Amino acid sequence: MLQALDLRLLWYFNRGIAHPWLDPAMQFLSGNALLVPGLVLLATLLLVWGGRRGRVFVFMLSFVLAVGDSQVNNRLKKLFERPRPFVDHPEVRLLAGRGPSYSMPSGHSSIWGGIVAVTFLYWRRRDVRALVVLGGIGVGVSRMYLGVHYPSDVLAGWMVGLAYGVVLARMAAWLWGWCGSKAFPAWHRALPNLLRPDDGEAGLPVAHGHWEKLGWCVLVLLLAGRWAYVSTPVIELSEDEAYQWVWSKRLDWSYYSKPLGIAVAHWLGTHGAGDRELGVRLLPPLLAFVLGGVLMRWMARRTDGRTAFLFVLALQATPLLAVGSVLLTIDPLTVFFYTLGMLATWRALGRDDSAGPVALAGTGGASTALPTASSRPTRGQVAWWAVVGLTMAGTLLTKYFAPFQLAAVVLASCVVPGGLRSWRRPGPWLALGILALGTVPILVWNIRHDWVTFTHLGERGGLDQAWRYRPAWTLEFVGAVAGLWNPIWLGFVVVAAWALLRPTKAGSPRPGDGPEDEVVMQRFLACFCLPILGFYLAYTLRARVHPNWIAAAVLPGLMLATLHAHRAWAAGSRRTWTWVRAGLWVGLPLVVLVHETEWVGKLLGQPLPAAAEPLKRVRGHRDFAMQVGVLRTNMAQGGRMPFVIADHYGRAGLLSFYMPGGKESLPDSPFIYTLRTGRVTSQFDLWPGYESRRGEDALFVRRSPKDPGEPLPRALLDQFEQVERVGEVESGHKGRVLHRHEVFVCRRLR
Repeated sequence: MLQALDLRLLWYFNRGIAHPWLDPAMQFLSGNALLVPGLVLLATLLLVWGGRRGRVFVFMLSFVLAVGDSQVNNRLKKLFERPRPFVDHPEVRLLAGRGPSYSMPSGHSSIWGGIVAVTFLYWRRRDVRALVVLGGIGVGVSRMYLGVHYPSDVLAGWMVGLAYGVVLARMAAWLWGWCGSKAFPAWHRALPNLLRPDDGEAGLPVAHGHWEKLGWCVLVLLLAGRWAYVSTPVIELSEDEAYQWVWSKRLDWSYYSKPLGIAVAHWLGTHGAGDRELGVRLLPPLLAFVLGGVLMRWMARRTDGRTAFLFVLALQATPLLAVGSVLLTIDPLTVFFYTLGMLATWRALGRDDSAGPVALAGTGGASTALPTASSRPTRGQVAWWAVVGLTMAGTLLTKYFAPFQLAAVVLASCVVPGGLRSWRRPGPWLALGILALGTVPILVWNIRHDWVTFTHLGERGGLDQAWRYRPAWTLEFVGAVAGLWNPIWLGFVVVAAWALLRPTKAGSPRPGDGPEDEVVMQRFLACFCLPILGFYLAYTLRARVHPNWIAAAVLPGLMLATLHAHRAWAAGSRRTWTWVRAGLWVGLPLVVLVHETEWVGKLLGQPLPAAAEPLKRVRGHRDFAMQVGVLRTNMAQGGRMPFVIADHYGRAGLLSFYMPGGKESLPDSPFIYTLRTGRVTSQFDLWPGYESRRGEDALFVRRSPKDPGEPLPRALLDQFEQVERVGEVESGHKGRVLHRHEVFVCRRLR
């Protein structure tokens, strides 16, 4: 009876009230391109002019919806597993995309239920309450009208949203009342109850120590959240990660395109958490946590706790750093060693921080001059030079980036007072000796392999090609760097660098530079940032430059920008705080959407097209490998399975990780290879190949070409007696096709 009533109501909303002018209106209510900008604008207005109640409301609503939708509503969908109406009733009038998720409860309705619950807790105005209730009803009706939810789904969504809205809000208020008085007593006195934000003291005290504690809380939550994120099937391994994971099964002194550091990192992670996504990506969140804590403390000693906390937020609003905190590529390792080496260089040059923070102009503290490099080296300075050497060896053994770091150290020695005198003492030469030891594994391996790495690096940098320039390369590089760095943060870096480098008249102060010790700090940081940016920008005059190549410059640049912005803020510049907020509003939502693009579909009513999917390179690979595995099993003859040949090292790595039996076959009995062409193009070509499998059959897998008539590689046709096309394998994520691969059966290896 209830099912019949549910279906009757569905037909009423889906077909009974259908009208041509209602179709676009309901599609607009369900999701539209104005929704995200409108929500951002509304949240901004509340944060700026909504007072304490408005700010607490925004943060509480963000918490409730983030937790409620992901942990409550999505789990209920998987529990009930109710198909969408258009699955069981093809005659339904479908005006939206065929969403891959289950139907009960409606996610849109539950979100609006949560909005209604939190709004009723914070706002008593009848017009505000009526507006959100009407919005929730309109969205619920639109989901039935579009044919994507049953009425019972919508009703359940409203009830679930109202329930988790009230429960989570009160839980957050209880948690603040329990731990806030202990960890943040000054703030708790000003805001004793999150549900009654107008109670308590009139103003929120600065309490710089509280800001540092809050920064540590954010870093701990991010560490736990990132480990949880990489443990879920939201994203899979990228081609480079899978390829370099295969290296870790055959540890060596070096590899075709990279030093041994990335293989060691994979080995450590997988031995700690197993051969799964969490094991592969165990280190990046941990490295991000360590660097975040070290740099927050460094910034707090030079500015104040609030600025240090904002600096931590700025790191999270930088897309390149956010991606590097999750994916295990060479970049997070290089950034880690390069940044620690920079801090060690500061100490090695005699800039001792033991006297406490430097008070910048306008902060009200007593100015404490940092001592210059002493005439006699201390044991501590020699030890710091050893650390500098170890970090340079680390950058060399992860990305061949040590020349940039060495150049930055030399340049920093020139700008730090007394720094050049350090080179008359053994400390810097100890660092160079450690760096020289770091070159030994690379040289030994390359001597054994005809210096193949140097040939590859030359080809990678375009050194084997004639000089040519395309303006698009420079524009592409600048645009990509602005997007990955956050355009607002990059603007801050440019302004800070200009303040340091602009010419001034003799004898006149340099505007905005501040006290001498502050100038030294900024010049020091510039030495570790600007040369990298300048070099790669200039290199775009010769070849295309990948934007992630400047990753090591991001943290020094952000530190330089933060010191400059802090001084301007302390001097009373209101525009600085406005631009900081703009940077956070630009970067943080972008980082969230990059980590989970399904939010776009929930906000706009339809998912991103496959061609515009930023997570395309980390989705659909398990599906692809499993399908190839099924084809391989079906080809088995006489109990003998065919081996697999991939057209690219990245696909060979993904198949090795995700195909059944691939992990277990390494390193002694692999059955997945890359095509042998007689030319070394990857590490697979330096390992034993499939030459010993004469007479056996194989599957050849390649990415589907744009031209269907593209011929097969000549080497493949020469190696087998017969090659036939099996078909095309489509793989993707939650019903969306993201990748297409062609599969060929190859008979009898010659």
